[in-house]
Amino acid sequence: MHRIMSLRLASRLCVLALALAGAAVQAQSGQILAPTEGPIAGVQQTPANRLAQPETTMILGAARAGARIVGVGDRGLVLLSDDEGRTFRQAAVVPTRATLTAVSFVDARLGWAVGHWGVILATQDGGEHWALQRDDRTVDQPLFSVWFRDAQTGIAAGLFSLLLTTRDGGATWQKGQLPAPPGARKMDTNLFALFPDHHGGVLIAGEQGMVFRSDDAGAHWTALPTGNKGTLWAGVTLRDGSLLVAGLRGKMLRSTNRGRSWTPVVSGTESSITSLTELPDGSIIATALDGVSLTSGDGGRSFTVQQRVEPVSLTAAVPRADGSPVLFSTAGVVRNP
Repeated sequence: MHRIMSLRLASRLCVLALALAGAAVQAQSGQILAPTEGPIAGVQQTPANRLAQPETTMILGAARAGARIVGVGDRGLVLLSDDEGRTFRQAAVVPTRATLTAVSFVDARLGWAVGHWGVILATQDGGEHWALQRDDRTVDQPLFSVWFRDAQTGIAAGLFSLLLTTRDGGATWQKGQLPAPPGARKMDTNLFALFPDHHGGVLIAGEQGMVFRSDDAGAHWTALPTGNKGTLWAGVTLRDGSLLVAGLRGKMLRSTNRGRSWTPVVSGTESSITSLTELPDGSIIATALDGVSLTSGDGGRSFTVQQRVEPVSLTAAVPRADGSPVLFSTAGVVRNP
């Protein structure tokens, strides 16, 4: 029952109308390669629609690309802002209408986005033009998170322990495997948030309160049990090296020893937390469902809850140059936060 409830809640965040239960970029040469998985009859990749009001469409992930803010979401939407979030426009070329769930950049120009049908997109110009690196149209197994250490080495993660790694900028992707818990034959849990630590490692937060860490860019993983069984949707490493993870029903945990042990944090809300972001001044903002956001000024030890009048589900936050956050939601860009 708990697993079914977690999947239903995750579907509100990541897929909107689809229940979860049921080009390649060569950084050195700029060569665009074909998708690595083939299509099946009736399922085709089609360029994203041009929308009359793209800012009011669901955004699920966002990141900075240098001075630019990039958001991704429903039906292949990619939003770009070059004025710190005051105005947004659609990217010029997006070769899919699959819902995009996450985006990550290694510098102002080179970035990746992931989403439904196992889609991985890549850009070399800060998000203006995207190429299809990978999809798997044999099954809608969404990817929920993507992280690149550099222009060549990256990881994507998603539904039912889908874990992909690349060592060539996404020209090829290999399926990885997480360690199975005691008594189980394999790991079969949803993976929601990839985030780096300050020691060259990367972590994944996921279902059943699981966190995993890799110190070799995804080749091997170590399980870091949190003692909590709730789904974790978000994670961040703070400037002091401490880790925060959060998710279902406002659960939040903090670690000061690279995840070897975890301490519960009182979030003050039962709304599920969708993202964690450290702002330039060291404060933390967490977005959540039901119009809830949380802020911390003491390194994540305690939080203050803010409730918006409209109960729109908040999905992501990106800091402006002045340190204030741009917020995104299932209804698009959030104004007057």
